[in-house]
Amino acid sequence: MNRASFENTVALLSVGVAAYAVAAYALLPLGTVLHPDIRASFATHRVTVVYLHVFCAALALGLAPLQWRTGRRRQHPRLHRWAGRLYLTVGVGAGGLSGLALAVNAHGGAASRSGFGLLALLWLATGAIAWARIRQGDVAAHRRWMVRNLALTLAAVTLRLILPAAIAGGLSLAVAYPLVAWLCWVPNLLAAEWLLRRRGAAPALAHAAARAPASSHFSTTAHSRGSCTGLAMKSSMPASVQRSRSSS
Repeated sequence: MNRASFENTVALLSVGVAAYAVAAYALLPLGTVLHPDIRASFATHRVTVVYLHVFCAALALGLAPLQWRTGRRRQHPRLHRWAGRLYLTVGVGAGGLSGLALAVNAHGGAASRSGFGLLALLWLATGAIAWARIRQGDVAAHRRWMVRNLALTLAAVTLRLILPAAIAGGLSLAVAYPLVAWLCWVPNLLAAEWLLRRRGAAPALAHAAARAPASSHFSTTAHSRGSCTGLAMKSSMPASVQRSRSSS
């Protein structure tokens, strides 16, 4: 799968999960599509907090493809900027704060609560740093932090892929949910870091490759010039001096 196909697939999954969440929570009673145990944990929170998280996180998922698609950024820079503001303030900001509140009573005990809680904190932190960097005019740093933030946004997608697979594989919800609380975002973040290091290494290797022939040519030229200079100096010496140096 090439890069364009991969990006299209991820974009489709991101928008699809966002549409599913909006439809499920806007058209059905709260918790209808949830497992009874997870629904019970949601019931400990105010309804407004649950809806705030669902709809704000769905907004972030829906806007995410506009942020990582390079062609879209170049063709529609104003759309990218306004979508980015909405993504970071409403999607990540409100979605992350409400997600942090929901993590306090997440189903699955301490493992689930710490996993989802750390996810919410990192989502907020990477978004805040990305916002600060673009306000400072550091576009390169802004893009790096947005890659990390978008990887965490996609935790909503990987959660809905891993959890059903774990249940279908025979794990109970009590076992699977605490694992998924970490597996839905840690691999995403590791993949983002690998991608950033790979992107950072490519220009450095290209720069080193570009410099290598020039350095070799300079060394060869310098050596040739030194040899020529030595021969010239030798030829300019009197014959008697050359014979005495040769005999010594």
